[in-house]
Amino acid sequence: MTQTSCSSPEPPVTRDDDCGVTRNDACVVTPGPARGIATFSLVARDPDTGDLGVAVASKFLAVGAYVPYAKAGIGAVASQAYGNATYGPRALERMAAGGTPADCAVDFAASDTSFESRQFGIVAADGTSYTHTGKACHAWAGGIAGPDFAAQGNILTGSDVVDAMVTTLHTEGQPFPERLVAALSAADATGGDSRGRQSAALLVVGEGKGYLGLTDRWIDLRIDDHPQPMDELARLLSLHRLFFNRPSTTPRELSAADIRWLQGALQSEGYLDRDPSGEWDAATEQALESLFGVENLEERWLSGPRMDPVAWDHLRSARG
Repeated sequence: MTQTSCSSPEPPVTRDDDCGVTRNDACVVTPGPARGIATFSLVARDPDTGDLGVAVASKFLAVGAYVPYAKAGIGAVASQAYGNATYGPRALERMAAGGTPADCAVDFAASDTSFESRQFGIVAADGTSYTHTGKACHAWAGGIAGPDFAAQGNILTGSDVVDAMVTTLHTEGQPFPERLVAALSAADATGGDSRGRQSAALLVVGEGKGYLGLTDRWIDLRIDDHPQPMDELARLLSLHRLFFNRPSTTPRELSAADIRWLQGALQSEGYLDRDPSGEWDAATEQALESLFGVENLEERWLSGPRMDPVAWDHLRSARG
């Protein structure tokens, strides 16, 4: 991988054939105030599942409303800096028709007179990728693209912000969505947006993974205005897992003590009209199912006397 300095007359793109990584470094060529969406983003594909995602953060209101685009089986895009809002839909359409991320970049360059003010990253469903940082983007600005990822940012504290995203993405131990959020946190800890923090977003798509399996929009979380947007994004992702993941571990077989505690909670909250007995019956099941509906835990429902351990822990921790 070759890195370039801001004294270079052009923002070179170089490929290291051994590692398959492209780096594109650019810098400000004229002074002036920041404009557009100054941010750092990571576009990626999970090679194990084919899921596609975009994680983005910025000192900009509601960055998730403008930067990320993705469609399962097609690709994912982050369009930022002096962002062209047509890039995302156009790139997805071009890739759906058989084009590559590099083809998208050629199309944009040919049709956009402000191309050198744009920054974007694209990853296709087959893992091919592309990152572009225009010469007019404000320092520090640049990106790295390789198999299954494109990481880029502008108005950052330095190139190590982008490097931190890439390193974290390729660190094992967490599921794909969690690694995307962790990559934002690592980039922020390294310096992040040189102006500060304001918003962050996570978009992940997968075939049939949307609500009730009807769409590909699996996770779509946005922190529009918050002093600690990365922490808040991680919190919302944990809630998304709680409410929308289905049971994946061995059910908890409820003991008489468990049932007695549960019946007491159901009675105190008006779901059960009798004293706790410690014995499971139809009235307890009906009352608990009603509680699950109110708590939005339907995806974790199991008939008793057993319960999803995650749902059990959530009910206990909320009620002491």
